[in-house]
Amino acid sequence: MRRIIIADDHSFVRLGIIQILKDEYPGVEITEVEDGESLVNAVMKNDFDLVISDLDMPGRSGLEALEQIKQIKPGLPVLILSIFTEELYAIRVLKAGAAGFLNKNAAPYELIKAIERIGRGKKHITPEIAEKLLNSHGVNKEPHELLSNREFEIFKLLANGKTLTQVAALLSLALTTVSTHRGKIMDKLKLSTNSDLTRYAITHHIITDI
Repeated sequence: MRRIIIADDHSFVRLGIIQILKDEYPGVEITEVEDGESLVNAVMKNDFDLVISDLDMPGRSGLEALEQIKQIKPGLPVLILSIFTEELYAIRVLKAGAAGFLNKNAAPYELIKAIERIGRGKKHITPEIAEKLLNSHGVNKEPHELLSNREFEIFKLLANGKTLTQVAALLSLALTTVSTHRGKIMDKLKLSTNSDLTRYAITHHIITDI
């Protein structure tokens, strides 16, 4: 891995990752950006060997950026980092084309282990993720697992108390588009109000109590 780009909206997180990478790969060339929009633009204009991206960034999320990167440069491996558990996002990001998913609480050697595996052309998948992948086509899915990636992002924002207007601004979407997505989310989850969304999200450990 000679050229790596890191995307995270927290500078201290980027600095920590950079230090780990430089300790392991002294000659590595690292680019850092703080949001999904900048990440996609950098990938369009430059050649990288690996993308390491946070999942939850302001504006365009890491999941959205991942989907666009796989359209622009399908062969470019993307490792997604997140504070969220594997149960919540691993299957989504792997199905979207990620080369691996790693919780931010993982030890530094786990990051290097993931990078080494990805560098050999393989996916970084823990036994827990592998089991979930095997069962991902089962009939016992939770309702929120049936949401599309876009619906899931909007669902989280609404459950966190954002208004339709705020969601539209955050995701750069038309208000009518967000409203349409909200209707589909409500139908799929069989809920009626935003308060119901919040209770559902807390119960299923998708958000913490607000």
